[in-house]
Amino acid sequence: MNILVVQESDWIKRNPHQQHHLMERLSLKGHKVKVIDYPIDWCKGRYKRRNVVENYHKIHAEASVDVISPSILKVPILVYPSLILSHRREIKRQIKEFKPDVIVGFGIINTYFASRTAKKEGIPFIYYWIDVLHRLIPEKGFHALGEHLERATIQNSTEVLTINHKLEEFVKGLGAINTRVIGAGIDLEKFNPDLEGTSIRQQYSITEDDKVLFFMGFLYQFAGLKEVALEFKKDKYKNLKLLIVGDGDAYSDLQNIVEEHDLSGNVILVGHKPYNEIPEFLAASDICILPAYPDEEIMQDIVPIKIYEYMAMGKPVITTRLPGVVKEFGEDNGISYVEKPSDVLVKASDIDVIIEGGKARRFAEDNDWNKITDEFESTLNGVVRIE
Repeated sequence: MNILVVQESDWIKRNPHQQHHLMERLSLKGHKVKVIDYPIDWCKGRYKRRNVVENYHKIHAEASVDVISPSILKVPILVYPSLILSHRREIKRQIKEFKPDVIVGFGIINTYFASRTAKKEGIPFIYYWIDVLHRLIPEKGFHALGEHLERATIQNSTEVLTINHKLEEFVKGLGAINTRVIGAGIDLEKFNPDLEGTSIRQQYSITEDDKVLFFMGFLYQFAGLKEVALEFKKDKYKNLKLLIVGDGDAYSDLQNIVEEHDLSGNVILVGHKPYNEIPEFLAASDICILPAYPDEEIMQDIVPIKIYEYMAMGKPVITTRLPGVVKEFGEDNGISYVEKPSDVLVKASDIDVIIEGGKARRFAEDNDWNKITDEFESTLNGVVRIE
């Protein structure tokens, strides 16, 4: 089938998310996939022309996804109007030329217009929630408008999918009726607990006696990493190390903490690394952490895919008590909870890595990407037949 995807994130520059895994795997099964995205580097000029990247892949070398970035105008008061006009035009163009059998939306603005156009044209529309997107809008004054568009898109949708059960509760609160949870998947071969991480430990001067805590992803200010790093000022954590892979808003603050408090022997800032190198970094680690602020609004209903990847590698996870995470994993599944980021090191000192890591791996084994992709493909086939 022909599948058109719309989103407001950069398909090429961002790390792999749920949609990357699903769409590349669907392309491997013979489906044609086109994505309308929103580039993150458009600020390098006042105007960015429409750009098309054909046969793109991020995860699987044999996958083929066409990525279309509509033109965008960089003038503060015209950014959103420009996005609306260019994306509406592109959606209509793709419906005319590509003739999609189904449209899948992951955003707010372009997803709303895609859902409205799909309904008018009689094309099945799937609204897939992997986050509460209106909470991510930088300008808080637009949150209410974002939520309004989400509600309208839900009404236009053939079916609403969510990546976890907490998000399903949320979308039902917005009026969704026909819902289904299709959770995060894991490549169990790539994220294999038998992988060797010795070379990484040697590269970063990590000894056999060191217990390594690992974090990967975008370094938000609310990620809790600064609080964890500052705990290393206490001498009792000499054999603990924090290995951070990623960049973002808090990176420079973390650098300053390390330099100011002479923590280079405990806190290792690696920066961004390609996704295919992540399993080796995980193999070099003992415990993975998600110490985000528990009261941060945008963290309330989500379950980051990386938690499943941590667990697939047989790594116990320490996380703050985020509602979505607690609901998804419960107790005694290799997840340990703390009340605040600064509690992470104390908890890490007490964890039995072998026992808790085994629990984590057993839980993750039910989330193989092949199974998740088949379920998603079946859902698409179902709505296409319905229409």
